Formats: sequence, structure tokens, C-alpha cells
Amino acid sequence: MTPLTTGSGRSLWARVDRTYLLRTLVVAFCAALTMSGLTSSWVAGLGLGIGCWPILTEAWEDIRNLRMSMELSMLIAIVAAAAIGELVTSLVITTFVLAAEILEDLSMDRGRDALTDLMSFLPDSVQVRDGDTVTTVPLDQVTPGQLVVVLPGGRIPVDGTVVTGRSTVDQSRITGESLPVEIDAGSEVHSGSINQSGAVEIRAESVGAESSFGRIIEAVRKAQESEPPVQRLADRLAAWLVYLAIGGAALTFLLTHDLTATISVVVVAGACGIAAGTPLAVLAAIARTARSGAFVKDGAHLEMLSSVDTVVFDKTGTITTGTPTVVGVHMAEGRSLPELLGYAASAESWSEHPLGQAILTRARDEGIPMAHPEDFDYAPGRGVTALVGGHRIAAGNRLLVPGAPDALGEQESASAVHVSIDGAYAGTILLADEIRKTSREAIAELGRRGLRTLMITGDGEATARTVASEVGIGDFRAGLLPDEKLAVIDAERSKGHRLAMVGDGVNDAPALARADVGIAMGSGTEIARESADVVLISSDLNDLARTIHVARRARRIVLFNFAGTVVIDCLGMVLAALGLLGPVLAALVHVGSETAFILNSARLIPALRNGRNRA
Repeated sequence: MTPLTTGSGRSLWARVDRTYLLRTLVVAFCAALTMSGLTSSWVAGLGLGIGCWPILTEAWEDIRNLRMSMELSMLIAIVAAAAIGELVTSLVITTFVLAAEILEDLSMDRGRDALTDLMSFLPDSVQVRDGDTVTTVPLDQVTPGQLVVVLPGGRIPVDGTVVTGRSTVDQSRITGESLPVEIDAGSEVHSGSINQSGAVEIRAESVGAESSFGRIIEAVRKAQESEPPVQRLADRLAAWLVYLAIGGAALTFLLTHDLTATISVVVVAGACGIAAGTPLAVLAAIARTARSGAFVKDGAHLEMLSSVDTVVFDKTGTITTGTPTVVGVHMAEGRSLPELLGYAASAESWSEHPLGQAILTRARDEGIPMAHPEDFDYAPGRGVTALVGGHRIAAGNRLLVPGAPDALGEQESASAVHVSIDGAYAGTILLADEIRKTSREAIAELGRRGLRTLMITGDGEATARTVASEVGIGDFRAGLLPDEKLAVIDAERSKGHRLAMVGDGVNDAPALARADVGIAMGSGTEIARESADVVLISSDLNDLARTIHVARRARRIVLFNFAGTVVIDCLGMVLAALGLLGPVLAALVHVGSETAFILNSARLIPALRNGRNRA
């Protein structure tokens, strides 16, 4: 039936549709009066009229669409029981159907709440400038053309263009750029980016669902309404079970001419556990994976994810973090490592730039003493200068340190911070992305779950081998262009493998779209996220292992519901046909099994609480 209510954060009493609950109680009261013999048949008729109305409307829609359903099968049983004078049986069946509907609705409602609750990380209010006045307004009231003020540390809530101010932003979640980007007047920014060092005013261009981040949220909302292949299978099986019940009832009547036994056969059989339990399992699984940091865009992809046998990883931005770390230091003649790192870290101690913070971290790890700069100057796009211990220190690019050499033999992915002391080149500090701390753990967990892993990358053979060895991936392909990555996916699929592809960049988009399940990192590019079926919004690869675990668990639950419903229905029809199961007991068996299978699916629903729910 149509869900009764939806909502978030409400008590159990607030979740129940009061009209529906009252209808159920009235029918139950009429059944009790009729059973006691204290009233005439008109009370039973009144109860049936009140209780059967929602069942009748749903059944009529199914008849119009030439579709068999549990509502239609139950209506047939209720009418048949009433026709032979079994009014108590009709009322009891009606009561059980209504009560089961309330239980199903409560379970589905909590599943929706669990998914909606995850969206709370999005900004819900922003500061908007109108002339000299700055006001705080809800994000959904911001319109294109308005000036939005974003302070240091704030999340940029809209796509737009910087009008005033200068800063650096971390836009790795949106563009995949691993290092911070300098912005000033005229720079384009994306919603979901993090403003780091200065206040800026942005003229909004795309807001809400049209923004970079909003499109991900919209995709997740659509997942609530998706119907996976397993659900279509559930619909077909449910219809066949209803046909089986009607056929069994006809055969029972032909052999026994016992109307009570015939009606009992119709009553006991039904596919309610499948029809209600499958969508609940899908929704609950999507909610649980979302609470763990992964957005599954569609129920079909959740079902497909449960059957993959190989996970293919891109390297850069997927297995690596996008967080810079010192990977090498080149000293000029006569300079030492402690001297170079000490002066550079001291100069960067007032800088908020991630490259500077990485140098500070390395100096602390080395136990190198640092001094507070006597003065400090930051030149956007160039670097920093400071007076440290009477020496003028510069740390930045070649525009700031013109004496730096053109080539140092560093890896292509590394960024160079050149350092000069009193105007003389002193050395270069190389920084690059580090491997995610969770990569080895997640890949090992995938292996324990029987999944094969493969890494494909555009990097050279030596770099790829080093990274693959460090994280525990035994098979890799290096030096690949985007079309060559696609060829690897095609070759693996032609061997019969079911693939999940994990990537983050523009060059990963074709492979993400071609794989059985495409999985994008939350820090990846927009086109990667749009091409993918699942988004790891936290960019934590452990969330991938948990998501696959939940998908497999949901599939097991659905298959168990299938098998359980078939066994109980067949056994119940045999007992009813033999006269060992009367109409009331048949109704109890029917609703009891439906309740059990709904509750079995509801086990996947995560608890609604602060913090992430780990599957």
C-alpha cells in the first residue's frame, strides 16, 4: 500500500498515521464484539466497511492495471469469508492487514529518516551582502546574482565567481585538485570547497540542486524511489504466489467442497513478506551505507554491488590522499638538512598554506628546533618571506627564489618549495600526495571477503609498483591513458569478472561508466561523480569495504525472505486444504510470517544517532 507518513526525528507515536491507527482499532473492536455475540451483524458490516476501504482502493488500482497484489488477494479472502458467514474471520483478517501495514510503514519511515539524517552535513544557512548590510539567510533562499560572504574555514555553499577578497581553497572534494588553489577576484569556485585563509565574497551562479554538490544530493534522493532488479523479481514472485494460492483454493474446493478450507488456503498464502520486505531491505541498506559515508545512487547498483568479484582502483586521489607530505629534500652545497628544514619551517610557521603545514610537520617529526619569525609576508601565487634569527628567508616557487635550478630529478607529481637564505639559494623541499592511511587496511579487508583487487594508473611503472606493493595490491597496470583504462575494464569483463571501479578524476569517468558498478571518491571531480553509481563522500576506502558488506547482507536477507515465504505458504496451503488450519489461524500464520520478514529486513536500518554508523 501507499506509505502512510514520512518524516525525520519523530517519536513512534508521531510517526503513526492517526486515522489509519483509529481505523485499525475500530475494526479490532468490532471483531471483539462480533466474536462475543453481544451485537448484531450490522456492527461487523460497519467494521468491514471502515477497514476495507484502503484495501479496496489499492485492489481496484491493481485490477485496472491488470496486476495481482497482496491487497487484491486479501480482499478476495475477506469477501469470501464474509460470503459464507465467517464475519469474525473477515474482521480478524482485516485487522491483521491494517496492523501489518502500520508496521511496514513505520519500518520504511525509519529507513527514509536514516538517509535524510545524513544530509545534515550540508550548510543550511549563509551570509549574504546587500549593500553595506550582511544578513544570514537559509541556503535555499539564496538566488543567482546575490553576494555570498564566506569566512575562513567555512564551506563555500554555491557555485560562483569571487568578487572581492583573496584566499586559498581546498576544492579536492569537487575538482579532484589535490593541492590548495589560490583564488582572488574573478576566480571560479565550487560549492563544497573549503575556504582556508581569507574572507571572500562570491557572486552566486548555481545554487542548491543546480550546484556541484547539490547534484550529488539530488542523486541520493532519487535512490529512495529506485526499483532494483531484485525488486522486480520480488513483484513477479509475489504475483505467482497469489496465483498459486487461488489455484490451490480452487483445487481444494473441487476435491473437498469445503468452503472454509478453501478460504483458509486463500488466507494463509500471500507474498506480503516479499512485497514489503524487499523495498525495505533496499532502502535500509542504502541508508546504512550512507551513514557509513557512501551514497548509493540507485537500488539497482546496490544489487549489482553485492555480486562483484573484482575491485579496480585508480591510484592518484584514490589510493593516495591528496594531502601533501614531504617526499624529498635537496640541499645546496654547504647546507644541511636540519638547517634547511629549520629555516623553512620557521618561515612557514605563520602560514596557513597546506604546503607550509606539511613542512612544519616534517620538521617536528625530525625534532628540528624552530624559531618565531620576526616579520612575515605572504605573496599569493609566490610564497612566503620572513626574518628568522636575523636571516631573510624565502620559501616558495621560482618567482620568489629565482636562483633555484630548473630540474632536480624529482617525481612528476611532486611540488617543489624552493628556499633561499639571505638571497642565496639554499635548497628545495619536494612535496607530494601521501598514501591514504586506510588504503592498506581496506584492500586487505576486500581480500578477506574474497574480492580480487587491481590498480590501473597513468603513472610510470616504478611509481605504480611502489604504491601497489605498499598497499597490498598484487596486480596493476601502469602508464595508461583514459582509453587504455577503458580497454582494461573491457578485457576484465570479457573474462567474466564483475567489476567495481573506484576513481576520482576526469580520466576515470569512462571506466567508471563502463564498469558494472562505478564508485567515485567524494574528493573526485564532478564528472567522475556523475559517471559513478556510488559516491564515497568521505573518501575513506574502508567505507567501500563496508558498503560491499552491506550490499551482500541485503541480498542475503532478500533471498531468505523469498525462500521463507515460499516454504511457509506451501506448507500453510497444504494444512489448510486438509482442514488442519482454519481461517483465523490461517490469517495469524499469514500476518505472522509477513511481520517476521518485514522485521528481518528492518534489521538493516541503522540507528538514528549522531555520528556515523559503522556497518
